[in-house]
Amino acid sequence: MITSSLLNLKTTSLYSLHKELGAKIVPFAGYQMPVSYPEGIIKEHIHTRNEVSLFDISHMGLIQLEGLPVVKYIETLAPANLIGLERNRQCYSFFLNEKGGIIDDFVAMNTGKDYRLVVNAGNTDLVVSLLNSSEKFRNNITLLEKYSMIALQGPKSGQIMKSLKGNCEDMSFMDVRFMNLVGIECLVTRSGYTGEDGFEIVASSNEIETLARNILEFPSVAPAGLGARDTLRLEAGLCLHGNDIGPAISPIEAKIAWAIPPVRRKGGTRSGGFSGSKRIFELLEFGASKYRVGLLTNQRIPVRSGTQLWNESKEEIGTVTSGAFAPSLGKPIGMGYVLNQEAFNGNHIHATIRGKRIDLHVTSLPFMKTNYYRA
Repeated sequence: MITSSLLNLKTTSLYSLHKELGAKIVPFAGYQMPVSYPEGIIKEHIHTRNEVSLFDISHMGLIQLEGLPVVKYIETLAPANLIGLERNRQCYSFFLNEKGGIIDDFVAMNTGKDYRLVVNAGNTDLVVSLLNSSEKFRNNITLLEKYSMIALQGPKSGQIMKSLKGNCEDMSFMDVRFMNLVGIECLVTRSGYTGEDGFEIVASSNEIETLARNILEFPSVAPAGLGARDTLRLEAGLCLHGNDIGPAISPIEAKIAWAIPPVRRKGGTRSGGFSGSKRIFELLEFGASKYRVGLLTNQRIPVRSGTQLWNESKEEIGTVTSGAFAPSLGKPIGMGYVLNQEAFNGNHIHATIRGKRIDLHVTSLPFMKTNYYRA
């Protein structure tokens, strides 16, 4: 039975498989997506950390860019070095507004044949509209709607790819390669959003279910949903657009300024020239008034998004943006923004939930070591 909240939502090409596997379906970014399977979020999370899990990420937007002129145009909207991006590599970046806020964060790849962007599902239409604001390049920008994406994540993902005859043993984190998997032409990147080694795989929507079923035949592979993907990315200290980053938050405040390469900074050979560059350069030079931090507690109640944060002088100092129970750590964790002077490791702060004080302390991110593969 489809509830009213799921009516008029899109489905991915794996929807029937999700139902067959007993997935709990929820609305997410305009799609009916699996939040969990019968094993539950915690077991899916732990399985990903120890073995390997398969995620449906077909709701993400995949955009093709053709020609160097349109790549240069993208660099006016984002502080990325796409022109200097090597063949068969990808990079992380973000589209900025004039105040330096993050319209959307994305991954850009140079496939050797073209350039492609992977953008957040909830922002796909917004990004396409932004890119098409220049009539000059509209014919060079295509939303690839006949392709789907899956993510194979976990320490044994490389073994699975090898068993699928994937030519990926020498691929490092953020490498990109076309390859044939079980007779299906795929675009594969060694990346993901869990903090583990893994691969994101693009294939024709007509063939993605065949590929997914082949992968799920391996005993070490289990399906995992959005719930586990969220707790995994939170443990890895990764931002979720709409929670931890957004149009009112700059990359400097979010502590992801590492993604702004030297060539686009002051003194670089292609310094500035992107939306919000004046504000970004000011923040890089003088610092921000608030920063994203990790939050830890020894109590059992997670602090959720929107919860206010207070210092020991009972002054409001910030807000939680993400919070959940961390299965790998066995306790609640969170991320949020606090005033600059409060953003130091070990700082004791607190929140109040349903009248109960929750003691927290500020910590660096990520919460646990990431395991990205370097060949």
